[in-house]
Amino acid sequence: MPSRFTAVGAFLAGFVTLAGAIRPIGSSFGIPGKNATFDYIVVGGGNAGLTIAARLAEGQSGSVAVVEAGTFYEIGNGNQSQVPGLDNNYISKDPDDWQPLVDWGYVTSPQKDALNVEMHYARGKCLDGSSARNYMIYQRGTNASYQRWADLVGDESYTFDRLLPYFERSICFTPPNAALRFANSSPPYDASVMGDCQGPLSLSYPNYAFSFASWATEGLRALGIQPIDGFLSGALLGQSYVVSTINATTMTRDSSETSFLLRVLDYPNFAVYPLTMAKKIIFSPDKNTNRKKASGVVVDTQGDQYVLTATKEVIVSAGAFASPQLLMVSGVGPAAHLEKLGIPVVANRPGVGQNMQDHVYFGPSYRVQGETTSSLANATFAAEASRQFQEHASGMLTNPSNDVLGWEKFPEPLRNSTLSTEARRTLDRYPADWPEVEYLAIAGYLGYQNVSGGSDPHDGFDYVTMGVALGMPQSRGSVTLASADNAMRPIIDPRYFSNRIDVEVAVAGYKRAREFFHTAAVRPFLLDGQEAFPGSSVSSTDAELEQIIKETFLTIFHARAPVRWGGRMTQ
Repeated sequence: MPSRFTAVGAFLAGFVTLAGAIRPIGSSFGIPGKNATFDYIVVGGGNAGLTIAARLAEGQSGSVAVVEAGTFYEIGNGNQSQVPGLDNNYISKDPDDWQPLVDWGYVTSPQKDALNVEMHYARGKCLDGSSARNYMIYQRGTNASYQRWADLVGDESYTFDRLLPYFERSICFTPPNAALRFANSSPPYDASVMGDCQGPLSLSYPNYAFSFASWATEGLRALGIQPIDGFLSGALLGQSYVVSTINATTMTRDSSETSFLLRVLDYPNFAVYPLTMAKKIIFSPDKNTNRKKASGVVVDTQGDQYVLTATKEVIVSAGAFASPQLLMVSGVGPAAHLEKLGIPVVANRPGVGQNMQDHVYFGPSYRVQGETTSSLANATFAAEASRQFQEHASGMLTNPSNDVLGWEKFPEPLRNSTLSTEARRTLDRYPADWPEVEYLAIAGYLGYQNVSGGSDPHDGFDYVTMGVALGMPQSRGSVTLASADNAMRPIIDPRYFSNRIDVEVAVAGYKRAREFFHTAAVRPFLLDGQEAFPGSSVSSTDAELEQIIKETFLTIFHARAPVRWGGRMTQ
C-alpha cells in the first residue's frame, strides 16, 4: 500500500511550493481565538462550500472565510481517502465503524420499518466534506428534471442548457488511457459536454477496468438497457461506463479541496478556519428591511470560542445533517421543537429538518471467473496491486470498484406484476426521462454491508454484485435536535421503507438484478451459476425478498432536502 506518510509529505510539499511563491502558508488560515470580520463567511468546507468560497474569492467579491470542523483528509485519513480502491473503508452500517479524524460518527435512530436497525451514516468531517468519502462517480441530472426545477422556482437559469456552461467551467476532462485499460473497456463519452479543460476539478477514467464491466454491459443490454454516451449530456436512461473525480496523472481522488480550495488558498482575501465548529449563527436587525439578518457566527476552535462577523452574507453549507442542526440551534426552525429545548425562536420555519430523502442500495452476489476486489484479500495480489499503483498509477487500486451503471424505468410486465396502482401513479408523476431504479455493476461482494471494508467472505473466490438503488425514494425522514448544543449529534431518522412504494420498487429491482445474472450474456462469466448471496432458496417470494432487502440495504449517502427551498408544491 502506498505510504501514508509519503502521500501526506508530497501534499504538504506541494502546499509550500504553491503558497511560498506568494505568501507564507500560515497566512492562508484564520487565527483561532481572535474575533475577525469578513465580507462572506461560508460554514462548511465541503463540496459546495469550497466551490462557493473559491468563486467568491476569485471574483474579488470581498474577503471570504471558510469554517470547517475537520481538516485535510489527506492528513486525517491518508490513503483510505486518496486511493480509489480503498473507498469502501469505514462506511458500513456498523455504528462503531467510523474514522473520527474525517467522520462525524452519525448513527440513525432505530428504523422501525427496516427491522429497527441503527446504522452508521458516514459523513465527511474534513475539507471537501462527504465527497472525500464517496465512490467518486460524477454525473449530471436529466433535461426534464432540470426543467422541472426551473419551473418550480420560476427561473429558466436552472434548465440543463443554461447550467451546462457552469458545469463545464468547473471541470478538466482527460480521456481514458487506452494503453492501460483492457481493450474491450473503452468507454463512450460525449466530448461536446466536457468543456475545454479550464476548470480545476479533474475528471477521467481509472487506469484499470474490471472484467466484470464488459460482461455487465452485455447483461444490461440483454435486459433492454441500451448503451448511451455517458451520463453527462442530460440523459440517464440507459447504461454507460462512469467517469470519476480522479486525478488523471496520479490516479488519486480529486475533490473540491484538491481543486477549488488549492486554487485560492494563497489569495489574500481568503482564509480557512480548520478544526473549527460553527456553534451559532448571530442574527441582527437589518435597518433596510426591518427584519433580522445573519451577521456573524460564533465558532469554537478546540474549546476556544470567538466570533466571526460577516458584513455581507453568512452562507450555510454544512451538509444535510449539520445545516438544519445549525439553523435550529440558532433559532431557525419549528418553533415548538426549539422552545422545548429552550432555544429562542428567531424564525418559525416548520420545514427545517423535515422532508429528508435518501437513496439506498442492496443486491445479490455471484462467484465469477475473473479478478474482482475479492482478490485483494490475497496478500501477494494486494502487494502487486500496491506496487502498480505506487510505481505506475495503474492496476486495480485506481478503480473505485464500479465501472458501469444502468438506469431504467421498469418494463411494463414487471411494473404491472410487482407495483401497485398507487406506486405506478406516484412514479408516473416524475419527469419522463427520470429513472425509477439504478443498477451498479460492483466488482465485489455486498452481503449484509455491516463490516468495515465490505462483507466479502475471503474464501478464495472472486465475487461480483449487481447493486440495486432506488431512483425515486418516497420515504421521508427528519433531522431534529437532541440538545440545544450542536456538540451533541442530531437525531437522524431517515424512516427507510416507511413508504410501501419503496418496498415495491426495491423488490422489483431485486428481481431485475437476478434476471441479469440469468441472461445468456452473463452466464459464461459465472463460476458455478449459483447465487452466492443471499441464495435463491432463502428469498424466492416477494415477502422473502423484502426481508433480505431490509437485512442487507445500506445508504448511498445521498441525504438531501431537510433545508429545502423554492416555490410551494403539493407533492
